[in-house]
Amino acid sequence: MSGKRTRCAVLAAVAATALSGCGLSSGSALPLDVGPGTIQPLPGLEDVTLTVGSKDFTENWILGYIAEFALAAAGAEIRDLTNIQGSNSAREALEAGQIDLQWEYTGTSWISYNGFTDPIPDAMEQFEAVREVDRERHGIEWIAMSPVDNTYAFALNQANHARLGVDTLSEMAELVNADPAEGTFCVETEFASRNDGMPGVEATYGFTAVPGNIHTLGTGPIYQATADGTTCNFGEIFSTDGRVKGLDLVVLEDDLSFFPRYNAAVTVRTDTLADHPEIEEVLTPVAEALNNEIMADLNARVDVDGADPDQVALDWLVSEGFVSPG
Repeated sequence: MSGKRTRCAVLAAVAATALSGCGLSSGSALPLDVGPGTIQPLPGLEDVTLTVGSKDFTENWILGYIAEFALAAAGAEIRDLTNIQGSNSAREALEAGQIDLQWEYTGTSWISYNGFTDPIPDAMEQFEAVREVDRERHGIEWIAMSPVDNTYAFALNQANHARLGVDTLSEMAELVNADPAEGTFCVETEFASRNDGMPGVEATYGFTAVPGNIHTLGTGPIYQATADGTTCNFGEIFSTDGRVKGLDLVVLEDDLSFFPRYNAAVTVRTDTLADHPEIEEVLTPVAEALNNEIMADLNARVDVDGADPDQVALDWLVSEGFVSPG
């Protein structure tokens, strides 16, 4: 484990402990130097200290560093508190003012933090709804919505894709109804029973899998089992996970738009954004430059190739011209 990863692991442990007691009080310096590109220094961010957090999985960690480097290029002093263990801990850190901003997912806040059971199918309508409720209930603003939608999906390996000839969930349902033995699924335990999981998929698409053909596995094993194609033909995956590309999986189209929208956007404390509206000015074009394909490639560089997430984030920003290497 590199020194950088060790530091982040320590910070995550500090965050988890602190949130149950004394509170986060410090962060680390920006891990890599960065200079301006199309993002130029802004007077409103000069000498302003911003603490940026993230959750402890690859995509959110990369996004956290992307925000840090972009804001640093605009003149802000950055405290790095990325890699906080657990979505709830990271969210609590934002609500408590222990971090100023982090990337979040619209569906996560709508369903997990605010308790709504019915997601909104349209991505922008979901963004606007969660922005309103988080502002009113929690003093949190949503800005810089990205096309990145890290939602659920089903995938299969290349051989099964060629053999079965399915490209959409509707075609998958037709196959299962015609030949139930081919309807073998690998899913997470929670997904097997959630309304926005397997029961909802079956109800929306009009099929019922044979109970013995639904296998519950951990997230990582699902990807490998789907790639092997022996335990199951269809695996529940996340649409921007780097392992999709690394294992050459084929993702089926959710043609009836069943799955909730999980668009990545920046969440920032209302008081912080009021004091420093330049944050939105800096991060909006960065967010709009991302998409699912780009995010999956960045995730794969970490999860498949073994690169460090901070370097991956900086390399992408440099390649897009937003910043320059320090």
